[in-house]
Amino acid sequence: MEQLKVLISEEEINQRLDELAREIERDYKDKEILALCILKGSVFFAVELTKRISNPVSYEFMEISSYGDSTESSGVVRITKDVKSSIENKHIIIIEDIIDTGRTLEYLIEHLKAKKLASIKLCTLLNKPERRLVDIDVDYVGFDIPDKFVVGYGLDYAEKYRNLPYIAQMEM
Repeated sequence: MEQLKVLISEEEINQRLDELAREIERDYKDKEILALCILKGSVFFAVELTKRISNPVSYEFMEISSYGDSTESSGVVRITKDVKSSIENKHIIIIEDIIDTGRTLEYLIEHLKAKKLASIKLCTLLNKPERRLVDIDVDYVGFDIPDKFVVGYGLDYAEKYRNLPYIAQMEM
């Protein structure tokens, strides 16, 4: 049975979401934003963050996998759901739950660059800089965390624990 230890409380998450929303509003003054939510993990984060942003926000969704049911990335990145509408000339913010090695985001950004975007920025709830294998510029970071496996607030282990309102370190 897995053991959970709270790493980031619900209150800390809410406070940081307010701060991130202000940063995004400042950077996108008078611009529409297309929030590109990476399924499934970033749904909680994307919804709660964009509710706090006063700019017009539209949404697109992509699903990308490199984990499966494991706690370690396989290193193989697959797009399992791509955007449906044209995103050409849009100001895109990729909203991700966690950035680990950076391989998945590197692959995604290269894929999106071919779509002639007005701009592209990256926002993540959690960042593991010590695990980074590729150079990725992260524009908005919720929290830097240590190299531990975490669940909650959209992050899962074998599809469990997404519904926790906080981030917990999972010990097996």
